[in-house]
Amino acid sequence: MITPRLSSGRPLFPPLIGLRFLAAVLVSIAVPLSSSYAAPAPQKPDKPYALIFGTVWGPDDHPVYGVKVKIRRADQKKAHWELFSDHHGEFAQRVPVGPADYLVWADLKGYKSPGGKQLHLEREVKVHIENDEREDTGVHLIP
Repeated sequence: MITPRLSSGRPLFPPLIGLRFLAAVLVSIAVPLSSSYAAPAPQKPDKPYALIFGTVWGPDDHPVYGVKVKIRRADQKKAHWELFSDHHGEFAQRVPVGPADYLVWADLKGYKSPGGKQLHLEREVKVHIENDEREDTGVHLIP
């Protein structure tokens, strides 16, 4: 390996300084990368929950990717949870245990369907949770 040298013949980066510089550069790159890919904080494993699991279906009865899904308790006005359907059209949201009704719907503002068609929500879906169970549902879109 050729070491860059000054006109006086001394190395441009003495070995110890060069190693420190390289280490500092590597740390400055690694720290932001590790923090941006950090997993979300896990929920307490001992705390029970119910799960609303659903699929967004298009007019052709195929699952639809990238649709914003909103969920709220039936007795509230604003959405408490917002999430997006995955590549299988699926979504899942943990909700508190206990008897409650939830409304699930698709927010299609700004959504562009792959075929260019304007899609609309057929209707909100009501999901009843009684205890710590999983409830499956479907959100259907129409042209």
